[in-house]
Amino acid sequence: QVQLVETGGGLVQAGGSLRLSCAASGSIFSINAMAWYRQAPGKQRELVARITNGGSTIYEDSVKGRFTISRDNAKNTVYLQMNSLKPEDTAVYYCNADGVMSYFHQFQSWGQGTLVTVSE
Repeated sequence: QVQLVETGGGLVQAGGSLRLSCAASGSIFSINAMAWYRQAPGKQRELVARITNGGSTIYEDSVKGRFTISRDNAKNTVYLQMNSLKPEDTAVYYCNADGVMSYFHQFQSWGQGTLVTVSE
């Protein structure tokens, strides 16, 4: 089993910043990609940003230039630095990771989610 634990959500005013963290633990051999998704009320879950183990990144168009995804491979941790936050960024943010467990079975895991609320 691989567990993902997110921290760093909260309430912030528009224009402010937050940093989310997600740490993976368990029987991990290697992690391929780590990503952040979000789901706003009444909307489908969407990909926000993704980073491979080689450091390649992709971003959803509305967050380009404002959000930065990074990872610490030694700590099996991914971060999402969110700047210039807007009310439309309000959502539950979920961490996702895929890779190989120590007994060479593939895994894909989700965190429990952390709420980000951006006020006007």
